[in-house]
Order: sequence, then C-alpha cells, then structure tokens
Amino acid sequence: MRRLKQIVILLIVCVFCISCSRLPSISYNPWKVLNLQTDATFSDVAFTSDPNHGWLVGTKNALFESTDGGETWQERKLDLGDEKVSFNAVSFDGQEGWITGKPAILLHTEDGGKTWSRIPLSDKLPGAPDGVIALGPQTAEMVTDLGAIYRTKNGGRTWQALVEGAVGVARTIERSTDGKYVAVSARGNFYSTWTPGDSEWKPYNRNSSRRLQRMGYSEDGRIWLIARGGQLQFTKPDVANLDEEGAWDEVIYPEPGTSWGLLDITYRTPEEIWVAGGSGNLLVSFDNGKTWEKDREVESVPTNFYKIDFISPDQGFILGQDGIVLKYTPKAEAA
Repeated sequence: MRRLKQIVILLIVCVFCISCSRLPSISYNPWKVLNLQTDATFSDVAFTSDPNHGWLVGTKNALFESTDGGETWQERKLDLGDEKVSFNAVSFDGQEGWITGKPAILLHTEDGGKTWSRIPLSDKLPGAPDGVIALGPQTAEMVTDLGAIYRTKNGGRTWQALVEGAVGVARTIERSTDGKYVAVSARGNFYSTWTPGDSEWKPYNRNSSRRLQRMGYSEDGRIWLIARGGQLQFTKPDVANLDEEGAWDEVIYPEPGTSWGLLDITYRTPEEIWVAGGSGNLLVSFDNGKTWEKDREVESVPTNFYKIDFISPDQGFILGQDGIVLKYTPKAEAA
C-alpha cells in the first residue's frame, strides 16, 4: 500500500512538472505543409527579383523551381552525369543566381535559372563549397567548409581570396548582411569570426559547457548561438570583443524542461523570432525572446526542421527532410 502511494505521488509530481514546462500554443498556425515528390533533405531556398519565382535545393541533386511564390514546386533535372551531389546553398541577385554543393560544384545562371552553367573549381580549393551569396552583376562570394572565402567580380572566371588561413572543418558557417562570418567548429567546442579586412579568422572558446550547435547573425548585427539541450544566447548590441565579460546576454531556454535539439533561428520582424528543431519542434517569440509559444499543429509532421528562411516578412519557408517544406501563410486581416 505504501509503495502504491509513493508511485501515485511520483506520477502526480511528474504530471505537475510536465504541465508547468508546457508552453502556451500559438493562436494561429501560419505554416502550410508541402510534401514534394522526393526523399531529399532541403538545405536552402532563394527567389529571383520576381517574388513568385524561386529555387529550392537539397541533397540527392534536388533542384526545385516555383513560379507561384512557393505554393507549388516542380523538380528540375540537371545533366550531371552519374555524379551524386548534395546542393547546400542557392542565392540570387535579380535574375543572376548561384548554387554550391558537395562534392565541389558551383553553378551559375544569368537568366533566372532557365539555363545553368558549371563553373570550374580548382583542385587546390581548400575544402568544398559550403555557401554562396550573390552580391551584384557578375559578383558573388563563396565560402568553403574549411573557412576559405573567395569573391568573384567576373561571373566566376577568376576569384580573389579574402582570408589567408582556413578555420578548419566547420559544423556551420553563417554570413551577416554586411559580410561578417561566424563559424562553429566541427565538434562544437569553439567558434571563430571573420570581419572584412581581417587576414585571419579569430577563434573563441565557447562560453558554457554546452557544445555549440549553430551560430549566426540577427538583422541588427548581434550574434546568436544555439547550444545543445535547447539553449539560446545573444550578444549584447555593439559588442567589440566577444571575450569581454558581459558580452553575452543571459541564456534563454525557450522550452524549459525539454531536451529538444534546436537547429535554426530566424527573425521575421525585429520582434518576432522563430526557432526550429528536431521532431517537428517549432517555437516563436513575439517580444524578442522574452516569452515563447509553441506551434503544436506541426508537431506531427514527420521531419526535423533544419532551416527557417524569410524572403520577406510575408514570405517564408521552413526546410525539412523527405521532401517536406513548410510555407508561411500570414493570417488574413479582417476587412
């Protein structure tokens, strides 16, 4: 009898703790689930100067095109022979676009993707292309998974190295809108930053015992990080030295008491932050991280959410695996 009583008390405590840790659900789910006919994992999405015309890339040579703002997507096949490629980045400036992938591949288009040409890459390239950003006519910047950064101003015929030394094998490398980079080491035990004009990457030790998962930049220039165990942290505004005491704000746990792996952060507006992770986990803060709500209507989607990308405040996508994409559908304003 005593043992039974102990079990009942334990169950009550567990239920109470679980209920305390549960976040409120959002009042409106703005995400529409799209199931594309592929088993690829998507890695990036970009649109031309036409907000209806976009491109989606991923593993297994996955290349999809949309002409209706991302409502529907059609697979496009490229003649790559027997080569198996994982595309990891796509970027457009106007009608000129670039795609990178592994093994080392770089594609270029000047007509919105009607035709793609392959840009030859040197066998001596440090690492494989990990990201690309279109910067203007015939101009792009490419980074490799070892932290080598190159820029072309003639459509990829020649490239200028922007950094002398590589950073080493990186888990993730992210670029800010003003050309800064932050890279997380392969094991997540340290990170490095690079600012235009620097000759080398600057390494930093992680500021907690949690291994780093991903880092990036918010629109106001602050650095954010995701650490193991669902931990978020942001630098304070205008921090010059990340090593200095007080450079980082307090740690945020969007969903305390859980062990969900968080994978990406994106701002939709200066106050609205979306955080995505494994097992259909999707959280949002409407007050710049002070309080959080959960989108439970997408929890049953059988995928991990790897990346959130807002093309504009009203056009956004969440990229998953096995052909799953979530499209942002803003709530219609009352007439």
